[in-house]
Amino acid sequence: MTQDVDMKDHPAPSHSISSAIPSTLQNLKEIASIIETGSNSKEVRRISRAVRLTMALRPKLTAPILSSFITHVLPFASEPHSRLSSYLPNPKDDGNEMEVDTATSVAIQTPPKHLLPELEIYCYFLVLLFLIDQKRYNEAKACSSASIDRLKNLNRRTVDVIASRLFFYYSYSYELTGDLAEIRGNLFQLHRIATLRHDELGQETLLNLLLRNYLHYNLYDQAEKLRSKAPRFEAHSNQQFCRYLFYLGKIRTIQLEYTDAKESLLQAARKAPVAAQGFRIQCNKWAIIVRLLLGEIPERTIFVQKGMEKALRPYFELTNAVRIGDLELFRNVADKYATTFNTDGTNNLIVRLRHNVIRTGLRNISISYSRISLADVAQKLRLSSANPIADAECIISKAIRDGAIDATLDHTNKWMVSKETGDIYSTNEPQLAFNSRIAFCLNMHNEAVQALRFPKNTHKEKEIAEKRRERQQQEQELAKHIEEEDDDDDF
Repeated sequence: MTQDVDMKDHPAPSHSISSAIPSTLQNLKEIASIIETGSNSKEVRRISRAVRLTMALRPKLTAPILSSFITHVLPFASEPHSRLSSYLPNPKDDGNEMEVDTATSVAIQTPPKHLLPELEIYCYFLVLLFLIDQKRYNEAKACSSASIDRLKNLNRRTVDVIASRLFFYYSYSYELTGDLAEIRGNLFQLHRIATLRHDELGQETLLNLLLRNYLHYNLYDQAEKLRSKAPRFEAHSNQQFCRYLFYLGKIRTIQLEYTDAKESLLQAARKAPVAAQGFRIQCNKWAIIVRLLLGEIPERTIFVQKGMEKALRPYFELTNAVRIGDLELFRNVADKYATTFNTDGTNNLIVRLRHNVIRTGLRNISISYSRISLADVAQKLRLSSANPIADAECIISKAIRDGAIDATLDHTNKWMVSKETGDIYSTNEPQLAFNSRIAFCLNMHNEAVQALRFPKNTHKEKEIAEKRRERQQQEQELAKHIEEEDDDDDF
């Protein structure tokens, strides 16, 4: 106790750093013991817990810690130890010799255990995280490729959880260097291997990575063909299911299936974890555009969600322009945030919104005026063309045919005559609105029921207990009957 107090009274920089290393190293050792226990008992949930604990330690990973952990877990002269150590910088070159000696001494105190494939793949996972965080993307590509080559030779269900994470970072490292197209064939091969091994989590992950690969290069038709032919089963990972819904929503949007796209995007945003703010922002951006294309106006609460106000500001101004029906304001917003829309990949969708802006403005004009000339309509819509009156006439004719406005067109006098607005409650629209809400609530209830988790084999254990009690009761009755027969024989 006295020595601890003396050290706190006279801290030194090197001692404080070296004392922090064994703490993180000890946490990694505990995670390794969890993985070892899960491997021996074939419990995948322990491996999942180890991966979650690792993500919490990710900001604390350094080269000395990883070197010490690899030395502790892997045999010193083994090929995985040599390969993984080559990706880590030599801490002695940075003047941290004292820190490495301290951490290594802690690692040497416990002799390395028998090498498990799960621990080897886990070491690849740690080094890959470290290289990506250090922005050493070329080395991360080499490390991820080596880990994938090793995974192809492993057919163990306890490796599947770590393997799914390695698949993701394998694709991510190539995406960061702009070489995503190079690994498409390899991803297909991995998906085929996962299918043959009945690795459903790996199939989910790799299907999403292939969809992301196609969508990155705007290959929407190929992505839809793959999605439609890929096997589907019950989702094992909520994160992967959210990603699948997001990619499905993007594909449906490009294919003009806005209703299905809206449902997928809103479901992805609702199911996404609160911590995944960037993903939820992307889902909301696409959902806003889809709702505008459907003729709906998103609620203001969507744009003022915590942490999203700044990111959704361009889409708020765009929604305001569509709601008003001001074509000039719409052009200004589109030009002002053109860079943002190009980055988000929604620029082509915003071009489609021009017709919705014109239709909204025309609807407002139809409600405000019982009769108005086509020249005034063209002026109010701010149509900039060689013959705005002819364009206005075509736009009004199409809007009347589509049912967007309830009016008639007088071609002789160049007028648009609006009809009286009837009572909306005398139509089927309220019934359709209530029906959609009821269907949404029922769907959410069904998903919640499907997401319930129960202990395995509970009904079987209950059935076995009931049969045991019934058998014991029959044995007691039989013994009692035998005793009664013996008593009768004695008499």
